[in-house]
Amino acid sequence: MGAPGMRAGRVLPAGGWDPAREAGAVQLDFDMRHRRRVSLQTEAGVPLLLDLPQATHLRDGDGLECDDGAVVRVHARPEPLLEIAAEDAADLARLAWHLGNRHLPLQVLQGALRIRDDHVIAGMVEALGGTVRRIAAPFDPEQGAYAGGGGHGRHHQHDHDG
Repeated sequence: MGAPGMRAGRVLPAGGWDPAREAGAVQLDFDMRHRRRVSLQTEAGVPLLLDLPQATHLRDGDGLECDDGAVVRVHARPEPLLEIAAEDAADLARLAWHLGNRHLPLQVLQGALRIRDDHVIAGMVEALGGTVRRIAAPFDPEQGAYAGGGGHGRHHQHDHDG
């Protein structure tokens, strides 16, 4: 690989470190932000081994603490999503129920829902009276009631690699 690599073994919550320690950043989509061990590359091209004790959900702004004390910031990469809205809160809750019934990863926002872009689901939502807007944005869905605890803030940890 040429350049010496870094190894990160701990996740620091967003804002939980001195900015002077920041030594780079990685940009990861949702699937890549739930890992235990994976080889990454910083935006500057430096190799980075993420080597955590257990699979952890990384959120935008989190820091990956390296063995030398440096911190690599996590940026959530925008990805193709559907932003779903409805006439009122009751209709939005009904749409959330239908989406949850399909076991889709779902991000809950104030007045809207986000899911990964799927033309079949978009048609279902529109048939149920919802509105759909295609966007590119970071995706950070709910982790689920049984996802486990022990993370920091709203971070949740799992026993399996994702």
